[in-house]
Amino acid sequence: MVSVSTVRDETWEPAATVDEGLSRRAKALACTAPLHELDARKGMIEWAEAKTYLMAEIALYTIDQVAITMDFDTGAGHQHIVERVQRFVARQTPQRPAKEHARVTAWVLESLINVGDVDRTFRRPYGAVDANGVYRVHTFDFKLIEERRDATGKLYLRASHEALNVLVGALDTDVESAQVAAEVKLDNLIRRGQLADAKQVAEQARIRTIQYGEMIRVQLDATKRNVQAVDWREKVPKLLDDALAHVEERVKAERAIAKYMAEARDEAEEPVRKSRAAELVDIVEDCVRRHIKLHARLMGARDLFREQQDRQQFADTPQRQTLNLYGHLLMPALDLPVTDASALADRYFTDSSGPVVRDLPDLATLVPLLLRPAPERTRFAGEVLEPDLETSEEQKRFTDRQWEQADALLDLPDEVRTLSGLLDEAAALDPELPELVALLALHAYGPQTGTALRRRDDRVLLAVHADTRLNSQGFEGDDLLLTTARLVAPATADRPTQTKKTTGGDDR
Repeated sequence: MVSVSTVRDETWEPAATVDEGLSRRAKALACTAPLHELDARKGMIEWAEAKTYLMAEIALYTIDQVAITMDFDTGAGHQHIVERVQRFVARQTPQRPAKEHARVTAWVLESLINVGDVDRTFRRPYGAVDANGVYRVHTFDFKLIEERRDATGKLYLRASHEALNVLVGALDTDVESAQVAAEVKLDNLIRRGQLADAKQVAEQARIRTIQYGEMIRVQLDATKRNVQAVDWREKVPKLLDDALAHVEERVKAERAIAKYMAEARDEAEEPVRKSRAAELVDIVEDCVRRHIKLHARLMGARDLFREQQDRQQFADTPQRQTLNLYGHLLMPALDLPVTDASALADRYFTDSSGPVVRDLPDLATLVPLLLRPAPERTRFAGEVLEPDLETSEEQKRFTDRQWEQADALLDLPDEVRTLSGLLDEAAALDPELPELVALLALHAYGPQTGTALRRRDDRVLLAVHADTRLNSQGFEGDDLLLTTARLVAPATADRPTQTKKTTGGDDR
């Protein structure tokens, strides 16, 4: 809990102002706030006309389906819940397309999971008066639908304890006594023939069963994490004994009710009454199945405690939990005045940086270090290993024979040829030769005349744009006109020069 403000009234009597029931009701009311916010925010949805949807009812139905589907140690599949809720959404607006129903379903489910928050937790403020008569505002953290993973890594959904309270409307009641009263009322309604009211009571009784199992599961999960955090001396053994007695009584009562309803179902002549009786039989039998599974868990609870006690006794020392900077520091600091927030931040960063150990001279350690004889140095550092070198062979893309053939094709002193014609002629000589000819032709489109003069070449290959399209030997684009131009250096015009091939022989 994070205290954010205090108000003191000296005229109050401390004993009279401490009201735990008021705090419970305030937290119970906070659990319903996310459902009301769905209807408040539906006007901001741009992809659908969402004003016709009753978002709070869709949210309650979603929680209902998750609670009914989940079991003691498993949850509800995401796709299964979406399909069930989408059919309910379609009943609200049957004229809307199915794609919109699916988006509304996903939007409500993600809102109940609180996907937009970092730790997916709802936070609501509530006030409480302590024993000293000081009114303090605290923050109540809760969840409605949680996403968890099983041993195989598969994601499933579970309804939280607060969600079950919101669903059945029992915000602060004893689960066991409420379920006994519900089953007595159910038996009375069945005997009077009021099956519609009996179905509603049976559904609430089933939620009570799920809630009771959730209480046991929380204690067993806490035992697996840390045995010392659970009171196995008095609290948990008493809870297990009460739960066993409760389960045995409830199974007997529910089997009697199921048997009576099965007879009423078989004897009913009206279709509506027969259908309602069949639904009641399914609900009560589901309660019996859940109670039997809960009974098996209760019988193995003490063995689980002894097993975890032995395991954790020889385990390593648990590490301290890492500080959550967002939830433990940033969010509480934003609610404080600047002066208090600055002091809190300074204290955190001072403590988190840790102490700085300074190097101080110590005479008792300094003198032996100075008088220590110098270590004897060896003349040689050790044997030098002979490196194992591998010679790499030069990889040539084209052979010497292909270069000679390309040079011969591109030697055009007194004629002009098209690139497409040269490619066809090269393909007749060698299937790989057209690629080399095309590369040399593209290089000739921007000839390095200055470089050829410095190398004392007597000719250079020239390429200019033609007005025809090139589509030959897998090459497409604009065709080129190729010819060989003679080069004459000004300083050596009257001196004979050595003739060289200029189509790439030296640059190969």
